[in-house]
Amino acid sequence: MDWQAARVSLSLAVCTAALLLPLGVWLARWLATTPWRGRPLAEALLMLPLLLPPTVIGFYLLITLGQGSAVGGWLAARLDLRLVFSFEGLLLASVLVNLPFMVQPLQRAFAAIPASLREAAWVCGLSPWRAFWKIELPLVWSGLLAGVALTMAHTLGEFGVVLMVGGSIPGETKTLSIAIYDRVQAFDMAAAHVMALVLVACSLSALAFVFAADKTRPLQER
Repeated sequence: MDWQAARVSLSLAVCTAALLLPLGVWLARWLATTPWRGRPLAEALLMLPLLLPPTVIGFYLLITLGQGSAVGGWLAARLDLRLVFSFEGLLLASVLVNLPFMVQPLQRAFAAIPASLREAAWVCGLSPWRAFWKIELPLVWSGLLAGVALTMAHTLGEFGVVLMVGGSIPGETKTLSIAIYDRVQAFDMAAAHVMALVLVACSLSALAFVFAADKTRPLQER
C-alpha cells in the first residue's frame, strides 16, 4: 500500500465533497423547482462530465489553467497561484468532474417533495429560508448522504483528470489510482492488487450505502 498516495486521495475526496455540498444543494434545489425553459440545457451541461472522457476535461483545464494561458498567467502573477500540477488545481478539476455525482441524487430528492408541502409551510408563517432548513433539508437527507458517498467514491478512483491536471507528484498530486498504474508499469502486481482491492471495497461500500439510504424516500405528491 502506498500510504502517501492514499493520504492524498482521501484528502482530495474529503475536500471535494466539502466544497460540492453547499453548491450541490443549491443547484439541485434550483433544478428541481425552477420553471425556466432552459433547464434541459443546464441539466445537459451538468451531465457532460459523465459522458466526456476525463482526459478531454483534463486537456482543456490544462490549456485554460496553464501558466502559458491568460487565466493561468494572471493567477500566477497576481495571486502567486499555480493550478497545474498542484493540489489546488487537482481539487478544482475534481469539483468540476464530480458535480453530477453530488447534484443528481439531491435533485431527485428535492423533486420528490410535494409543492403543496412548501406552500403549506409558507401559509403557516415560515419564510422560504426557514422552510428549507426545517422541512425540505430533513426530507432530502438520504439524497444528501448519497451524493456525498458517490462523490467521495468517484474521487478516490478518478484517474484521467488527475493525471492530466495534477501529474504524479508524490505527496501532493499522486493518488491511489496513479499509484496503481505506476505499480503495474513496474510489474509489481501484488501492490497493485492491494490498492485496487481497496478502491473496489470503497466503491462497493458507497453503492451499498446509497441503495440502503434510498429506501427512505421523501413524501410523494398524491
